[in-house]
Amino acid sequence: MKTRSRTERGTAGRGAVLGATLATTAVVVALGLLSLGALTGCGIRATTVPVDVGPAPSRVSCKTPAGAAAGTGGVQGIRATVELVCGAQLVGVQRVVPVSEKQPARDVAGLVTQALLEALQREPSAEEREAGFTTEVPANLTVSAPRPGDPAGAVRLSRKPEDLPPVALSQLVCTLAESDAVSAGPGPVVLGGPDADPPRAWECTDAVRSRPESVATLGDVVRPSATPSPSAS
Repeated sequence: MKTRSRTERGTAGRGAVLGATLATTAVVVALGLLSLGALTGCGIRATTVPVDVGPAPSRVSCKTPAGAAAGTGGVQGIRATVELVCGAQLVGVQRVVPVSEKQPARDVAGLVTQALLEALQREPSAEEREAGFTTEVPANLTVSAPRPGDPAGAVRLSRKPEDLPPVALSQLVCTLAESDAVSAGPGPVVLGGPDADPPRAWECTDAVRSRPESVATLGDVVRPSATPSPSAS
């Protein structure tokens, strides 16, 4: 028998090691492919990078249907912007709001406020509901006359404003803030309840429009300005 030289033995050893390494690599690759196939088969996408899928896509358009402002059946009224809820925020919808002339005579602001409140309570049309519009203003809410000593422009409601659902309060505040007949220019809307508590002021800000549920429960107390006493003669 011939004795193998040292060179031949070294070459054979390196070949054996290389073969073992290739075999191990093949096994690792095969296991990786099997794992990937198992993940894919379970509906899971394999990835080494975190994926931010973002918020769930909205299924509502929040687009005002064409001709929505003309849906009053020929009744005369005022053109106003009514704040409805869509996509968890307030979206203004144009309305022709009928103002009743059969109610007892009182200030114009009170009549307009009652009309706007009724427009908020009215269920959106079928097209508006399909676009995602809703309202949360209670149906039994009414407007009453101001109490003696109330500041100018104050509106009294049949319920305390702070007891209303936050979104409903935001709808009412922002709708009244848009009306020239109720709000004399930019500024807070002054609301009170049926009791003797002083009315409070709420503002319609961008934050309230985008997150109506975050409106402050209690507004700032508004008291009438002191009337100067007559000078002594």
